Amino acid sequence: MKTISKNFSSQVLLIVLFLFFSAVSGCLSGDDEYDIQIPLPNPHHPGPKPGHQIARHIILFIGDGMSLENEIALSRYLYGKDYKLSWHSFQYQGYVSTWDVSSYNVYARRLGAQLYDELNFMPSIGYDPSQGGIAPYPLDTNGVLSYFLIAATDSASAATALATGFKTDSGNISWLRGDPVNGQLETIAEKIRAQKGSAIGVVSTVPFNHATPAAFVSHNTYRGNYSQIGEEIINITKPEVVIGGGHPNWNTAYVSSALIDALRASPDYVLVERIAGEDGGKNLFNAVKTLPRDKKLFGLFGGSGANFEPPVPSDTPGYPSFTINTENPSLAEATEAALRVLSRDPDGFFLMVEGGDIDWANHQNNFSYMIGAMWQLEEAVQRAIEFIELPGDDIDWTNTLMIITADHATGAMRLNDSLALGKGDLPEQIGTSYPNGEVQYNSGNHTNELVTIYARGAGINLFLEYEGTWYEGTRIIDNTQIFQVMMRSAELE
Repeated sequence: MKTISKNFSSQVLLIVLFLFFSAVSGCLSGDDEYDIQIPLPNPHHPGPKPGHQIARHIILFIGDGMSLENEIALSRYLYGKDYKLSWHSFQYQGYVSTWDVSSYNVYARRLGAQLYDELNFMPSIGYDPSQGGIAPYPLDTNGVLSYFLIAATDSASAATALATGFKTDSGNISWLRGDPVNGQLETIAEKIRAQKGSAIGVVSTVPFNHATPAAFVSHNTYRGNYSQIGEEIINITKPEVVIGGGHPNWNTAYVSSALIDALRASPDYVLVERIAGEDGGKNLFNAVKTLPRDKKLFGLFGGSGANFEPPVPSDTPGYPSFTINTENPSLAEATEAALRVLSRDPDGFFLMVEGGDIDWANHQNNFSYMIGAMWQLEEAVQRAIEFIELPGDDIDWTNTLMIITADHATGAMRLNDSLALGKGDLPEQIGTSYPNGEVQYNSGNHTNELVTIYARGAGINLFLEYEGTWYEGTRIIDNTQIFQVMMRSAELE
């Protein structure tokens, strides 16, 4: 952790001790037990093997705003069956609570309970399995829909939990709750670089200085300070790879003229930009091929919405297909480019890859957009699996940990199984309405639903140690515990 001001030093020490004790002892478990059969997304997966392997390479995929229903929807569109995505065969599968300090306090006030305090809090206030269920919908259909809509985390605080192991306020980028001076929280990327000498990178379909990527490689009290965040990423943290949206030629909200001029003149980075009429993926790979050993890679793309324009799925029953804008790289291409650069470091790497506009699609209640954004993530995961399994290098599943999860769910989408969509089939969609009833959105906001987690490779057995420690009798882990597993799998302090 970076230095905290004197007034907060004792508080932070207590936070650290508290998180450690709760993780190893399960002292935060609630009084209630949920003694029923706990379903899995794919009950036929082989399960983690005993033993602990050290992860020299960590790849964390985040589907921003991705619910289990989104996963099922894409699986049906691509394959005509549920649970057929690349990660549905991973050895570890479970569920994650995502609440932050702000949403916890909303629930606490409604219950007349004490507001969040690191030394005295009840996880069941942040997420109550008796209200929300012990697994995500549709695996557990007992959750009360209205409960999910009361309050939920935002992407900044959710990413902070994943990146640092700390609960914080909505809007904070790897910064302590309450916004104290010098409240920066050291991230998993910073720790693995400092302690192991590893390379680090972030990739996203949305602006590189947006909440999720920002939380792994920068610090700020407000996620909307895009210029400050961008300057810290480029001039201070200097990850070995940054690829994302936000190019000012298409959208001026994220990157100033001064910042892109500095990037173009940077002695550290080779910059690959979106160029009208040119293939962004090819340009990215060409840069990787010729990248000097002492240079880092920066890919700056995006369209009018600042994100990579999403693939557009066709409504062609039996024959799923997508129309793609090639001026931006696909998320799979960006992921492979990042892995090629990061894998040059003999000390290993950490890579965070975000399918960022799954969330944007769900905010808009736009099913077609969601399918395209989800497909980007599925293709990226497949590409990363292929990269790990390439022969001829020292990267394999014995020294690599891959995790797929979501920062939160968005939209409370529900599929109508009595009108189930098949392979290549889309619902009739008029704006954001679905007149035939195949799909229903229940919100335009984030929800407090459980999300899924899937993991494969080195250290996945560690997840089992955290199951039920906060929610006794369940398989639920908290998003802060994903950070703990990454730390322990890489043997970081």
